[in-house]
Amino acid sequence: MTVIAAITDFEPLAHALPAPRGPLSAAVVTALAQPPTSEPFPLYALDGIDPYGEDLTLALHICYELHYRGFGGVDPLWEWDPELLRLRAAMERAFVTALRSDTGGGTDVAAVLDGLLVKKVPGDGVSHYLRDHASWEQMREYFAHRSVYHLKEADPHAWAIPRLQGQAKASLVAVEFDEFGGGRAERAHSQMFADLLVGAGLSSAYLHYMDDVPAPAIAIVNLMSMFGLHRRLRGALVGHFAAAEITTAPSAQRIAQALDRLGAGPQCSLFFTEHIEADAVHEQVLRREVIGDLLRREPHLAGDVVFGIAATELMEGRLAAHLLAAWRTGTTSLRRALPEQSAGA
Repeated sequence: MTVIAAITDFEPLAHALPAPRGPLSAAVVTALAQPPTSEPFPLYALDGIDPYGEDLTLALHICYELHYRGFGGVDPLWEWDPELLRLRAAMERAFVTALRSDTGGGTDVAAVLDGLLVKKVPGDGVSHYLRDHASWEQMREYFAHRSVYHLKEADPHAWAIPRLQGQAKASLVAVEFDEFGGGRAERAHSQMFADLLVGAGLSSAYLHYMDDVPAPAIAIVNLMSMFGLHRRLRGALVGHFAAAEITTAPSAQRIAQALDRLGAGPQCSLFFTEHIEADAVHEQVLRREVIGDLLRREPHLAGDVVFGIAATELMEGRLAAHLLAAWRTGTTSLRRALPEQSAGA
């Protein structure tokens, strides 16, 4: 009886399908609400569609989510449905073509990584704004944006494990072990972010804010999933992971300072203070042991590593532009405003 009672307290594993944002995502949502059939999935002419827009971004995210927790009421057989995969491949081609067009090429991994360490003075990014100017409501909006990824933190990078070997594999697993709490569920970064959401008066339910978060934040998660689900893009996934770890520690420190300024409780701050130290260590491991060993074994992947870093910077830059444009004009950065709540309440 005790075991059954405990299990019923667990959060449902899968979230409901999100609301469509255009004809493409509507077609995907409509199809997934039904059992898979042998009928061909309608192919859409993607010429002219915005590869970073709301419709394609949401449709692609729904397809990828089938490889994570899926959606409530959706038949698990959709995960490998060949017709849906055919449509997903067309969306991926549009997305990756835009990414390659909008990022520079090159193979100098060391120079690109060094560039991430250059500190801009004065800083004008999202974490600088949060530290110096943000209201508590803007901070909560930031949490909602990031919840799409952080409630599955490190999951996309786990796809790299079977695709690496030697020291690169061992070191990436060591970083992932930390991300997943070192064997302690309550210390997993995804759980720590869930605790943060509760402390901020927000829902910690997986994908709860999916209908509220616009495309720029969702596209960052799509980037990770695409890199992770394609073995040919393993170099890009490693590059993305390194870029994320290098830039997280200083931004986490600024956000921790912002939370202190706003009077937020320790339940909100812990996630960021944890990342200040952890990601400073992870940065070196990924750069020297993961990327270093990968390129010693497969030097031809240097261009993909650079692409992964550049694509990450591009997507993060698009999100930053969206957030700052909204906040500086006093409007919500979400598709609908959150209910108000006081810091520390």
